[in-house]
Amino acid sequence: IREQRLRKIKAMQSDLFENVDGQFSVIIFNPPYLPQDEGIEDHALYGGKNGWEISERFFHHASRFLLPQGKILFLFSSLTNKEKIEQIIHHHLFTFTEVASEKISFETLYVYDIQKSPILREIEGKGIEQIHHYTQGKRGVIFRGKTDMNQYVKKFIPSKKNYLDVAIKVKKEESTAERTIEKEAEWLERVNKLRIGPRLLFATTTFVIVEFIAGENLPEWLEHHSSNECRTVLRQVLFQCFTLDQQKITKEEMHHPYKHIIVTPKEGPVMIDFERCHETEKPQNVTQFVEYICRLKPVLEKNGLSIDVDKLRVAAKEYKEKYNKEMFDRIVIAF
Repeated sequence: IREQRLRKIKAMQSDLFENVDGQFSVIIFNPPYLPQDEGIEDHALYGGKNGWEISERFFHHASRFLLPQGKILFLFSSLTNKEKIEQIIHHHLFTFTEVASEKISFETLYVYDIQKSPILREIEGKGIEQIHHYTQGKRGVIFRGKTDMNQYVKKFIPSKKNYLDVAIKVKKEESTAERTIEKEAEWLERVNKLRIGPRLLFATTTFVIVEFIAGENLPEWLEHHSSNECRTVLRQVLFQCFTLDQQKITKEEMHHPYKHIIVTPKEGPVMIDFERCHETEKPQNVTQFVEYICRLKPVLEKNGLSIDVDKLRVAAKEYKEKYNKEMFDRIVIAF
């Protein structure tokens, strides 16, 4: 009977999921979980420098191999850093329940029952994989993931890659802002028609999925580029601001767009975060960004780009009266 049971077990050697195919209802994982220590001779116990690195690699790929209603039974030690493990679990949109613990001489062992959160199952239902935490703002949490390029081939210029990097924005649980995700999706759909912002792929009331924009935040980018490059990028942003102004849309935060403009190698500057957009008869995108440029004077001068702050502000004031192309052109040629 024992031999018959063993015939149903298939053993293989793999670096985590490297040689594994298929999806499973239960995954049991008892990883190496101890931090590096000269006093430990068995390297099979090392979970990485801090003890949790192998576990983080595991959770980065585990969801792909777990059925939607499946579970992971995960054993780890208090020496691994319990708070960090729980953070890793949350950062991959899993939920967990502690089902057992046992204290031994120098540590406590924990067993967690880990499952996909409803929002993770919903996002994966849109063909997104390798979902993991990227960053967060005041009202939303940003995750990264990948999807098959063919799903969106009609929306994008053909690429040599067979996958597309995406960003997923989810409303923070503690945020009191209303319709944050819906507003983001509605405005992205509008500004995309103006060739502004990251390309919207899919949205629900709980999350929005866009093409991931890889690059540097504008302030950091400006610090190590030439005067001509800086002038070109700043003018490109101004043209986007003017386009929004002409549509009577105010984006907000353009007076200090520290994390709201990403400069990419191919597409130039890309505006992100549109949840605070609103319609107005007196849009402020150009005038706000002109004020930001004026405050950048010390940085720009280090790169050899001299600007006349007084001239820029006068031009912006005149533009604010008429919002026309002639007044806008005076701003552009002012630096």
